[in-house]
Amino acid sequence: MLVEELRRLVTWSERHRRLLARIMLAFCLSVAVDLVGGLLMWLLESGKKGSEIHGFGDALFFSTVQILTVSSSLKNPITSGGKVVDVLLEFWAIFVVTAVAGSFASFFRSGDQS
Repeated sequence: MLVEELRRLVTWSERHRRLLARIMLAFCLSVAVDLVGGLLMWLLESGKKGSEIHGFGDALFFSTVQILTVSSSLKNPITSGGKVVDVLLEFWAIFVVTAVAGSFASFFRSGDQS
């Protein structure tokens, strides 16, 4: 059994290509969502009294952290538009995490069946 599992580690098949494609798709779309979210947060929050977003770097940091951890060390947005963007970024993060987890589950499940 151990030899069979080790052989699977070095074998590259169609299911490996599908998994890589799904991960790359999730990554590329997440980068695009991150950039758009950062731009929107910058436009909506920068310069507002009480906001910790003072430039595009702060906005990009906020959107990246929201996508990666569904949390940020910066204060919550203060504008209504910023709050909507924040919630959408959190929904995206949850969606992508579950989609990638499902891809891994499918990958391992199909490997066990073959």
